[in-house]
Amino acid sequence: MPTRPQFEGPIRPLLKLTHITIDAQVAQLLRSDSPHSLELNLSQQLAQGWTRYFEWETLIAAGFAVVALVAVAGLRRQSHKMMAKTVVAGLVVVTAVNVGGILLTASSTPGVLRSVKTLDDLVGTDPVATVPPNVARPLPGVQAVVIGDSTAAAVGNPTAGNATALDKACGRSSESYAADLALVNNWNVLNLACSGATVQNGLLGVQVLGDGQVAPSQLVEAQRATRAKVIIVSVGADDVEWSIMTRLCVASAVCNDKVSAAFFSKEIGDFTRSYYQLLGDLAGLPGTPAVLVNQYYSPFGTNLGCLARYGITAAKEKVLAARLAQLNAVLAQGAQTFGFGVADPSFAGHELCTGNPYVQGPADPAPLHPTAAGELAIALADQQALPAVEKLVPAPSPSPSLSPGQE
Repeated sequence: MPTRPQFEGPIRPLLKLTHITIDAQVAQLLRSDSPHSLELNLSQQLAQGWTRYFEWETLIAAGFAVVALVAVAGLRRQSHKMMAKTVVAGLVVVTAVNVGGILLTASSTPGVLRSVKTLDDLVGTDPVATVPPNVARPLPGVQAVVIGDSTAAAVGNPTAGNATALDKACGRSSESYAADLALVNNWNVLNLACSGATVQNGLLGVQVLGDGQVAPSQLVEAQRATRAKVIIVSVGADDVEWSIMTRLCVASAVCNDKVSAAFFSKEIGDFTRSYYQLLGDLAGLPGTPAVLVNQYYSPFGTNLGCLARYGITAAKEKVLAARLAQLNAVLAQGAQTFGFGVADPSFAGHELCTGNPYVQGPADPAPLHPTAAGELAIALADQQALPAVEKLVPAPSPSPSLSPGQE
């Protein structure tokens, strides 16, 4: 990546972006009231890194010089005293040449690097992509918006009688937790969730569905709700290919092999970057609606007897639970970093293989997805979390739910 500052001389720094992660230190800096510590650390690290490189380069050159000089002195059969003089003299020459070369070719570089205070000082800024204006009719009567994947759409549950073609393609159900929240609170809820949606393909960008339909960006559509007080987000499972991971686990002898672990690690890293981009966009929405992020429920309980014939063992369940916990940790940390709320739905006592499961089984239309009772449990978790996020004003007239096509 080309750098923005101009460096004199033939030797210049080369910026290379490799593996970028958002760790606890960065999250702490994002929450800090004073960003100057980040700016100071950046300039210091750049200058120190440049200086450290040449210090090591000089030491390595001196080391090779010592080996060569000792070999020459040995071939000449010099005395130990003369050999020491030869080595010292040679080191002085090598060091002087090395340092002189650095001064001649890159003397101004440390000072230039110390002047870099921000990343845009170093590499410049990227032109902001202009989002075309949303010409769709605004929906000022909507109190809450739900965006997300098949969990929020309630795929596998009954479809509403007045569902649009896009509602059906996305698997949106009249039994979704969005509909439950609408009914209990007397809200208009705009449910934009779509089965298979990821952050990039569905929430931030459009989503191409299997039947050729194109679902518009959920985030862009959400802005039609100009007076919405809260946005509820359920996303991440499709980003990390959770269904594929589960199927691979079922088909494999073990689930914690290094290949699948490396695959999941890459997926969770990619999702983290996309997720933080989404959170930043949500934080900048007009009207600053409150945001509530849903974590994922655990579909497996202690009793796995009904799943034995499908290849699920206690060891495999432990691996899947650990990876689900990783995903939930990313969701919670991101939400807390941006000051958003977090809901943690619990299906304890109602997992698969229990008498009243909240999860669809292997023979159901959408395995591992919530049943209508599971959607209600998610709605209850959201309802409990909402008072801490924002007090919503009831809708002036009752309307159980509002899908994108119902205006």
